[in-house]
This record gives sequence, structure tokens and C-alpha cells, in this order.
Amino acid sequence: MFAGLLLTAPLALLARPEAVAPTAGSAALPTAPTADQTTAAKLVYGLLSDSRYAYRPRALDDALSADMYKRYLEALDAGKQFFTAADIARFDAYKTKLDDAIKSGDLSPAYAMFSTYKQRVDQRVAYARGLLKQPGNFEFDGSDRYEYDRKDAPWVADAAALDALWKQSVRNDWLRLKLAGKKSEDIAKTLDKRYANLSKGIAELKGEDVFQTFVNSYANAIDPHTDYLTPKSADNFNMTMSLSLDGIGAQLQKQDDVVAIREIIPGGPASRSNLLKAGDRIVGVGQGESGAMEDVIGWRIDDVVAKIRGAKGTKVRLDVVPAEAGLDSKPNRIVLVRDKVRLEDQAAKSEIIDIPAAGDAPAKRIGVIKLPGFYQDFEGRRKNANDYASATRDVAKLLTKLRGDKVDGVVLDLRNNGGGSLNEAIELTGLFIDRGPVVQVRESGGRVSVEGDSDTGIAWEGPLAVLINRGSASASEIFAGAIQDYGRGLVIGETSFGKGTVQNLVDLDRWPANESARFGQVKLTIAQFFRVSGGSTQNKGVVPDIAFPVSVDATEYGESTYDNALPWTKIAAVDHTSYGNFAPLLPKLEGLHSARIGSDKEFQWWSQDVAEFRAERAKKSVSLNEAERRAERDRDDAKRKLRQAERKQLGLALDPLADDANDDGLSGNERDIVKDAAREKLAEKRPDPLLRESASILADAVRLLNNDRQLSAQVLPTATRPGHWAD
Repeated sequence: MFAGLLLTAPLALLARPEAVAPTAGSAALPTAPTADQTTAAKLVYGLLSDSRYAYRPRALDDALSADMYKRYLEALDAGKQFFTAADIARFDAYKTKLDDAIKSGDLSPAYAMFSTYKQRVDQRVAYARGLLKQPGNFEFDGSDRYEYDRKDAPWVADAAALDALWKQSVRNDWLRLKLAGKKSEDIAKTLDKRYANLSKGIAELKGEDVFQTFVNSYANAIDPHTDYLTPKSADNFNMTMSLSLDGIGAQLQKQDDVVAIREIIPGGPASRSNLLKAGDRIVGVGQGESGAMEDVIGWRIDDVVAKIRGAKGTKVRLDVVPAEAGLDSKPNRIVLVRDKVRLEDQAAKSEIIDIPAAGDAPAKRIGVIKLPGFYQDFEGRRKNANDYASATRDVAKLLTKLRGDKVDGVVLDLRNNGGGSLNEAIELTGLFIDRGPVVQVRESGGRVSVEGDSDTGIAWEGPLAVLINRGSASASEIFAGAIQDYGRGLVIGETSFGKGTVQNLVDLDRWPANESARFGQVKLTIAQFFRVSGGSTQNKGVVPDIAFPVSVDATEYGESTYDNALPWTKIAAVDHTSYGNFAPLLPKLEGLHSARIGSDKEFQWWSQDVAEFRAERAKKSVSLNEAERRAERDRDDAKRKLRQAERKQLGLALDPLADDANDDGLSGNERDIVKDAAREKLAEKRPDPLLRESASILADAVRLLNNDRQLSAQVLPTATRPGHWAD
């Protein structure tokens, strides 16, 4: 019954939009919800307050209203840089009335608070743009600092206090661009456009954006992973999960007032046409052979995407201004036939790492499979399509390829894999075990069911390691926990995120029964999962067998940081096969690991960077003294140059981004879109000492078990071990 459930890290819902220009002809922001939104609010209330649906329902009362109030304020002004204490005092009248607003569908408090927020943004933007016209504000020889971390700061008293805060913020923005080498007149133009775009972006929000943000203050108060999605947000979420869409095969990005092509996806209609490239601007869209061309300059990016996306086999006409031409140039008219496009950047990929011989230890070839998400095209699977997107299917193909390449072991890289389909987590585990339970699921009523792999056979019997970090969540933790409980492979890296709850998408248009997409969906927590050994990953996460230095502390990121997360608990274990017990092997692996990283420059550099990063994260302010900031930047530049020189001296691969690592002070909307995409491509080729070290640890395990029969018998009992851990 749980095959279609979702196990993901928290869904980021839009509370603050990217800076974009108003949609042509758009009306002013509504001051009240539509009739459909009123109904949707009541439907969400019905779901979240009913123990038949919600795993941990909460009564919608004054106490929950106060929690909603806090979360809505955080969604609007998390940095406490727009509202004053006087605004908050006025809003306090709503503190215990938001529960009534949800129940009745009268959401006027939410719209009233947002209206004030919009006014404050306009006021702050006007003030910031005014500062840019006063050159005396931008001398940087004093000792003042910009206090940027305001999470725990009190709301400022009045507009004068906000002026002081914003002055330091604008000075910091100016200094960053100055350090990047920009001239004063260019800095003023850049920042003026940036601040104007902030105001435009807020003005461009629609009523559905405000509605979604407010209803999510209710949903998120239930638990961190319950979310409300408007029909448009639900469509985008389902598209991401399926890794496919019907369109032209291009990633788009807002660039000033136009939408530009960020990247062409290989194999898609745009790629096959050879008529588009990164940086080209789309200024008009028409449907079919003769549909009217619509000028889309100044439109929201999601509205442009909606126009370009369409059913497979249909045509779309685009007016495109080439990247090298001025925006006033005559556009080229391009006709493309839409097709199914796989978002390949999120699909599983493989590579091989060669581990050289060390003394008497022979060289080894370790295959690596990088899996960024547990994706599945749910609709494609229901239709029994032969080409539906599936993490398990893709990994199985890569394992077949790696077997043909005669690798000695496989590392499955799940770093920053936030989860996805529960069914995929179960089926992926089945590639490495020969039938058996994978996860236990406890529903809201207390009933526990066991989900597992029922297929005989193993796709990969050989040595296995799973690489995780703090960003590995949910479905990743099910897989890593099962591999650890079965003794099937080594788990390496950092303690994982700690998300042990199960979500399901409830379509409000089919609950109880509606005919069209009017009310949206709820991503609802309906159960908690437990490992086959009985323990939950909730809050605690999966603890690796071989630990790397912690890059992000548990107090900064992970399930344990949520004030309303479910606590850790344990239930009875279920019978499962023990393929091995790595405990006798771990001290030897730790010793070899420690010795190796002691002379591994790249691993040492990474450890140093982690320590420096965590020290920087602990800071709450930054100096506004130019000489001090320039000295810090010069030290960083010198460190990068020294490392590049050492790389050459030691014969290591050069870091392709080391000479392009300076912070240019630009926001995403101001960067050169082509150069930005090129940076990301280079980032994929950066040296990865953690992945290489993980492969080395697995190679060590293979060598030790091959060379020490007594140790091998302890670690891998003859009767149960998969075939090729030891010869």
C-alpha cells in the first residue's frame, strides 16, 4: 500500500520570489482568497485534524494559531529587516485568530499582514536606492560591522532603526562589488537594479502565492514535512519527481526582464534542432502552426515555462534573440515539436576510480554510482511504460555496465540525496540483497507493516559501500540503514539527516470528489518508518561505519533542528539475513584510512576548508573595513594559488575553479548566464577527495578479506556472504 509514497527532505515552498518583473496585464494583488482557496483551506483543515489521515494530528486551536503566526512572520520576514516592533504589536491581534481564519476560510488576516509587508519592502527599497545617490555613504576605513544574522535579534523599534540596519546592508553590498573590481558608477547601477527588482518581485506575487505561504504556516506547524501545494506548485513537484516533462528540453532562467536559456538538455527537441544555445533570450511564444505570438518580456518565469511546455507531439513557436545580439535586435522565429524530456542531470550516473597498488596490495578498480534522488515517473509506471524514469532501473543498468568493466567493488554515492519514492528505496535495496524485509512502517493508528524485496536474485553480489552525508535524507536513510543492518556493505561519511517519516500526496481535487485541478495537493505525513533492526532513523539518522569530519553540525542542519520534529523511538526488530559483520574489520580500515589521509593533501585541504567554513558559520557579522576585507580575500586567493602550485608539484589534477573562485558580488539575476552555466559544468570536474577516499576504503576491505582468511570468516560467514567479497 505504500508503493507510491514520498520520502523526501523538506520541500522548499516559495515565500520570497526571485526578482522578476510584473506579468504583462496582471491585476493588483487580491486582498482576499478566491472561493476555491476558501474551500481548499477547509479541506486542508479536514485532513490535518483527522487522525485517520495525519500521523500526528493537532487540534486547530489558539495554541496552534500562535505557532502559525510565528511561522507566517518567519516566511515573510525571516531576517527581521522589514517589519518594526510597531507592526508586530499591531499584528499580535491576529495571534490567536488564525485558527478561525482557516476554519472559516476568511483569510483576511493573512492578506492584511502581507499588504503591510509589501509596503515595507517598497519603503526599504526606496531608502536603499536613495543611499546609492550619496557617495559619502561608501567610505570603508572605519571599524563598523554589518550584523547580518538577525534570526534571534529583536524586531527593531521604528523606521529609523531599519534605516540604520539597511544602511549597513547596502554598504556591505557596495563593498563586495568594489572588492570584485567594479567601478563606483557600475556598482550604483548594479545595486539600483537589484533593489528595484526586489520591489518588482514582491509586486509580482499573485494571490495564490500569498495563500500557499499562509496555509503552509498551518501545515508546517503540524510537522516539518507537511506542506500545501497550489495546483501549479503540485504540477512542478510531480514533474520533478518523475524526472520528465513534455517540452523543448531547455533549462530557463530569468535574466533582467527576459527569460534566457541556461542550458540545452541533450537529446531534447532544442538540442536536436541545433537552433538554440545557452544565453539566447525568448521574447515571444506562440502555440501550434498559427497561434497568436505573445510577447513575454517582463513575464514571470513560471508563466513563460507554462506557455512553452505542452503535450508531446504539439508544436511551439519561439521568438528568440541570440545571446550575442542586442535585445532590440529582430528575433529569430523557431518552431519546435514538443517531446518527452528526461531531466538527465538528476538521473544516476557512473564512473570508475582506479586505486593504485600500494606495496604488496594490488591495484583495484572501484565503480561509483552517483544517485542524487530516488526518482520515479509514477504516471509512467501506472501505464506500464517501458521507458518510465526509475532510480532502480537506472542503477541496475549501470551495475550491469560496471560488471562488464570488471570492477572490484561499487560505491553508491548518496551525498545530498534528499530522498524520493519509498518504492524506489525498497527496490534499490533489492538489487543488493536476495529477498527480505527492507523497512517497517508504522501508521497513525499504530499498525506496523513490513515492506521488502520479494524478488530472488542479486544484481550486484560484490563489495559494496554507501557514501552519505548530512544531506542524505529519508529514502537514502532507508537504503543505507538496510545495507548496514544486513551487513551487506560499509556505510561511509557523515551521520545522515535524520528524517524517519513517510509522506503521501493527497489530491484535494479528488478528496472527497472534484473534477478539475482547483484546490491543489497536500504532502501529508502519514507514517513513520523503522529499520529492520527496530530503530528509527528519525532525529538520529544513520551513523556511518567509517566517519569523515563533520561538515555541518547537527545543531545547524538536519531533523534535530526542527522544533516540532518527531522524537526518536524504537520498535521490535524483524528477522533478516546477516550477510556479514564488519565490526572486526573496522579497526583495520580506520588505521589504513588515518594513515592514508595523513599524506593525502586533497583530503587535508578539504578538512581545513570544513573547519574554516564552520568557523565562518558561527559568525553573525562581517567587517565593513575595506583593508580588512581585502586582506581576507587576498589570503584566500593566496591559499588557492598555493594549492594549485602544490597540485602541479605533486602531479595532482588541477582544480578547474581555483582561478575563478572570487566572489564577484553579483546576485543570480545579475550574473552572465553563459559563464554561470560554465562554472557549474566545471564544478562537476572538481577533485573529490571524499569519493576517492571512500573508494580506497572499499579497496582496503577487499584486499584485507582476500589476504586474511580468518578475518574473512569472521566478517563474512561462508554460508551467507554474497559471491565476490572475497575470492
